[in-house]
Amino acid sequence: MKKITVSLALALAALPGFAQESKNAAPAKPEYEFTVIKENPITSIKDQNRSGTCWCFSALSLIESEVMREKGIDSLDLSEMFVVSKSYHDRGIKYVRLDGHLNFAAGSSFGDVLHVIEDYGIVPQDVMTGLNYGTALPEHSEMDAALKGYVDAIVKNPNRTLTTAWVNGLDGILEAYLGEIPEEFEVDGVKYTPESYRDYLGIDPSDYVSLTSFTHHPFYSQFIIEVCDNWRWDSSYNLPLDELMEVMYNAIDKGYTIGWGSDVSEIGFSRNGVATVPDIDKTPAAGSDQERWIGKSEEKDAGQADKPQEKVITQEMRQDGYDRKTTTDDHGMHIYGLAKDQNGTNYFMVKNSWGDAGKYNGIWYVSDAFVRYKTMNIVVNKNAIPKDIRKKLGIK
Repeated sequence: MKKITVSLALALAALPGFAQESKNAAPAKPEYEFTVIKENPITSIKDQNRSGTCWCFSALSLIESEVMREKGIDSLDLSEMFVVSKSYHDRGIKYVRLDGHLNFAAGSSFGDVLHVIEDYGIVPQDVMTGLNYGTALPEHSEMDAALKGYVDAIVKNPNRTLTTAWVNGLDGILEAYLGEIPEEFEVDGVKYTPESYRDYLGIDPSDYVSLTSFTHHPFYSQFIIEVCDNWRWDSSYNLPLDELMEVMYNAIDKGYTIGWGSDVSEIGFSRNGVATVPDIDKTPAAGSDQERWIGKSEEKDAGQADKPQEKVITQEMRQDGYDRKTTTDDHGMHIYGLAKDQNGTNYFMVKNSWGDAGKYNGIWYVSDAFVRYKTMNIVVNKNAIPKDIRKKLGIK
């Protein structure tokens, strides 16, 4: 008891000093303040949850915005799992044809969504939710494993000759988890098939192109981006970095939105809704750890956000990141607007598919420097590309 009393007395004696220290502590540092420059319509934030389907959520979000722009409607909700089911069907067949020498996993590409819409059509979300396994949000780990185990067993080909049943078996697994593919459905009293609904919405997959910027292939040509998720082997047009960025700024300005594939494993891609490329190499290395990373507090201009200066991104830096695999194909998102922070830095406004995560409830503000550095590819309506750049690419 005596020891406890002494400890308590010491603690109480320390409180005045602690209170004085808190009172004299530096004021809270200001946060980012964003001003919207241009914001194009998007549909509601979705949550891919525990599924590797960002490619589908982001590409369909792009298509939804395109239909809203073209038809002048206020909202639209298309079925991601219709696309995922058809994608896995096509992928399974190709995987077996190639004796298993193909990436067979949850990830894919924007182009995959366009192929599915072109070949099979599309349906509304309420016609096929894809949640046939007892959870309120996507939970795909079991399904992914079951599908991989199945196609690997088929690749081993125990009969030495494939039966006529194995594709039905693949589709049976997909139907058990994601639901039956509807042959016909009704919207606002009108009956549609997936193909006729696509046509009613006016979706033409040939209107969309993939663009990138790397130097290991010639500019103004097309090449297949060498990432595992590009299992359909779709080609992208290759542009110099400044022209790629010109396309993106022009698209937003003209009312278009952008499918954006990026590396999000970078230290600058925060989980709180902001992505930058901090120039940490130029910050002072001496002194405290705080000084090392963000500089001395007195060096900061009053009223500015507490962030280090960003790196100046070059074409060579992009290529080095890709070649050395410090830039990786991580995540697909949907760019729909442009904003500035209080220091005048441009940020692209990005709709994510992580639900209402982050400070901005599912929206990320991604700096110009981050987009220049870590973009793998973008998908845009070809009419969003400035005419002189379209001419260089041979796009009509």
